[in-house]
Amino acid sequence: MAIWFLPFSSVLLLVLSFTSPVISSNSEGDALHALRAKLSDPNNVLQSWDPTLINPCTWFHVTCDNNNRVIRLDLGNSNISGPLGADIGHLEHLQFLELYRNKFEGKLPDELGNLKYLISIDLSENNLHGAIPKSLSKLKSLRFLRLNDNKLSGPIPRELSLLSNLKALNLSNNDLCGTVPTDGPFSTFPPQSFANNTRLNGPELLGLAPYDFGC
Repeated sequence: MAIWFLPFSSVLLLVLSFTSPVISSNSEGDALHALRAKLSDPNNVLQSWDPTLINPCTWFHVTCDNNNRVIRLDLGNSNISGPLGADIGHLEHLQFLELYRNKFEGKLPDELGNLKYLISIDLSENNLHGAIPKSLSKLKSLRFLRLNDNKLSGPIPRELSLLSNLKALNLSNNDLCGTVPTDGPFSTFPPQSFANNTRLNGPELLGLAPYDFGC
């Protein structure tokens, strides 16, 4: 009977193949697939989001950089509904999050604050509710923040005044309360940025009333 001998390296490879856990080839693709699994997509906009591919850069509505890292998500006006879950926080190179005119619901996840390269967030005209996360104040590259026409409530976080690069803000048509910050970029935003929040009391009077007065 013939006896076959395998090199040690081949034996080691065989052993590892049976004992090592499977490691995902692309965490951003996993995050997007997890997001899709929680959403209703009656128009099949997300049909190309195939988790078996090496990365999501060939998926429709997803843009990657030269290193195959997701930098843009464009799903505006797509009739998508469901929660915007914590998985979005794993898209760590994301620069543009464009999800306007849909039916996203639930609260804005605190994990949005992990996306330090974000330049633009447009979640306008959805069904989001709850407070604006203070974690958004960590987005030092953020220039455009549009959360108008939702059901957001609570005060405007004072921490957002630290966003020195913020050029455009729209929080109108929500249920925000308290007063409007006056520091940092807030000194440049017109009243229309805060219109139709019936419990919002106008500019903050420092030292005369708490910022959450009326909440």
